[in-house]
Amino acid sequence: MTKPTPLKLSALVVAHNEEDNLDACLAALGFADELVVVLDKCTDGSKAIAAKYTDRLIEGSWDIEGPRRHAGLDACAGDWILEVDADERVSPELAVEIRSAIQDAPFGHFLIPYDNYIGKTLVRYGWGASWGVSATVRLFSKGAKVWGQQRIHPGVELKGERMWLKNRMVHLVDKDISDMIQRLDRYSTARAGDLRASGDIGSFANNVRRLFSRFFKCYVGRKGYKEGGYGFLIALMAGLFPLLAYLKASLEGDGEKD
Repeated sequence: MTKPTPLKLSALVVAHNEEDNLDACLAALGFADELVVVLDKCTDGSKAIAAKYTDRLIEGSWDIEGPRRHAGLDACAGDWILEVDADERVSPELAVEIRSAIQDAPFGHFLIPYDNYIGKTLVRYGWGASWGVSATVRLFSKGAKVWGQQRIHPGVELKGERMWLKNRMVHLVDKDISDMIQRLDRYSTARAGDLRASGDIGSFANNVRRLFSRFFKCYVGRKGYKEGGYGFLIALMAGLFPLLAYLKASLEGDGEKD
């Protein structure tokens, strides 16, 4: 009896000036049949690092997340695609599970649980409300994931059957509290651009209300209180994010930075 041909797996990494993270990320993706790297406006050593691992390099300049992602997705030749950010790491155990899972899986997508780190501290509780994830879709059949057009936290359209993996993706979210604050600034600026582009930036009162509801969701609903000070900070950042985005959209020109 002829054995079925193993399904091909493409790994996709999209990077912008990630020379500090990229080498360790790409080194863990050797189990994939193909590695595609999208270099977005890179001015550091990211290209030289990526070239050590693959010749499938796509260079360009994108302001919107969806087209940036799809530049890489369109270049992937695999039956299945694994999306990995430069600050994420695939463990050997997760790699084995991925290769095994796709061989018998129907057309669809897998959610991968996350271990999120702030510095060297594992922070498992409290993530959500547009401020980090505890699990997300990163493994999917080609064509089963379509990114939206937003600048930050774009929506996605998912097709096919939804499935789960057990092993966790390691995510090096922030180096320290200062890094967390800088991320809040970047995210809220990008979100302000989306708000202005939509023509509806919302209201001050509604975003003040969301500050408290999102804080409660992360700190209580998602058990951020179990993480002590880090859980409080995650909930605070999640609450501040929409309010700061609204204020930037309403007070600061077009809401964009270079």
